[in-house]
Order: sequence, then structure tokens, then C-alpha cells
Amino acid sequence: MHRFDLLITDPIDSVLKLLLPLLLMLLAACGGASEPPRSEASPDTTAPAARDTARAERTINVLVLGNSLAAGYGLSPDEAFPAVLQRKVDSLGWPVRIINAGLSGETSAGGLRRIEWLLRERIDVLILELGANDGLRGIDPEVTRRNLQGIIDSVRARYPDADIILAGMQLPPNLGPDYTAAFRAIYPELARANDAHLIPFLLEGVGGVPELNQADGIHPTAEGQRIVAENVWRVLRPVLERQLSRPIRNVS
Repeated sequence: MHRFDLLITDPIDSVLKLLLPLLLMLLAACGGASEPPRSEASPDTTAPAARDTARAERTINVLVLGNSLAAGYGLSPDEAFPAVLQRKVDSLGWPVRIINAGLSGETSAGGLRRIEWLLRERIDVLILELGANDGLRGIDPEVTRRNLQGIIDSVRARYPDADIILAGMQLPPNLGPDYTAAFRAIYPELARANDAHLIPFLLEGVGGVPELNQADGIHPTAEGQRIVAENVWRVLRPVLERQLSRPIRNVS
């Protein structure tokens, strides 16, 4: 009997001895799985997205409402002063978009008719470059003034925080001293009345300089357009810097 018992129990002992390490390993593994995860092992996946949203920059839209000077008459579109301005802001890495709404032959009345359509897109800065064709046609300066004021009023009604930049113009003296003086006064007077920024004379350094104008003596060459862009940039740059410094609203 004892011999038989030994034959039965010895194999069982052997099996238990073999299984015991495996059981201990399984228990250890189960115990490790039941431990709560450590906080440092749980990455915060929402925080980076929130930070990215907070840093997101809103593009500043600059509308150039003008005539053949803005349209770049006689030149390729990328030589007109609005395109030169776009390259300037791009080189600075600023989130600014220059929208060129220049149209050859445009008058202040035409600009007034077009402005509501153009305002379907948000405008942060308006560069108002109109009136020269009015003067060359001998239109009453008071009519030009009312049309330009109407454009400003439309922009301010839709976008109250928009900055307005008036591009001052002057006429050839052969149109008479009284008429040219009344026309020239339109721009500084509108700027004061509307708390707008003024470019005293858009064609400063270009007007009347033969080598900087095309054969017609009116429209700038590519080099002349670059000088015009510098005249605009001196006024536009500080306006954009203030716009860029404004706090970005949180997106809910």
C-alpha cells in the first residue's frame, strides 16, 4: 500500500513543482495589471489642441478700392502696387491679405456702386484710392467728396472697427488753380472728419517724372509702382502693426 501511494503521490508532487512557478508568474502578472496607471503615463491630448486654437491668427483683409493706378494699367498684375504690398507683408510673415479691387477708369461714383458687393467679405482695412478720374473729367469736387464719404459710411456701417486709409491725389495745374485746390482739399478734410489715415499724395516722387511713367505720362512704370507702394506702406505698416497687436478672441 505504501509503495502504491508513493507511485501515485510522487508524480503529483512533480507536477505541482512544475506548475508552481507558472502559477506564481500568472499571479504576479494579474497583480501588475490591477495597479492604477500612473499620472505621468497619461498624456494630455487636449491641451496641445487648445493651445493651437489660442495661437491661431485671424487673417487681416486689406481692400484696395481704386482705379487704374491700383489695377496696374499697362503692366502685369504682379507689378501693381497692391501686389508689391502683398509681397512686403508676406516677407514679414504677417497674416495679411491684400485684395485688389482696382478698376481702370473707375470714378468715385463707380466705387460707391461697387462697395456693397465688395463688403460681402470682411474688411479690416480700406485703402480708398479714388477721385483722380473725377478730377480729370472736371466733376464737381463736392460730388466727389459725397461719393467718397458714402463709401466710408458703408464700410463703417458694416465693419465699425475697420481702419480707413485715404490716398490723396492732386491734379495737373492746367485744370485751373481754384479747381485743383478744391480737389486737393477733399482728402485731408475727409481724413479729419472720419478719423481716417491719410497718404498726402499717392504719386509723391512719381507724378511728373517722365522716366517713372509710361508713354501717356499718367500711369506709373513698374519702378514707379514700387515707389507708390512705398508711399502707401509708410501709412499702412503702422496700421497693420496695431491690428496685429489686438488680442485674439477665444473661440468658444
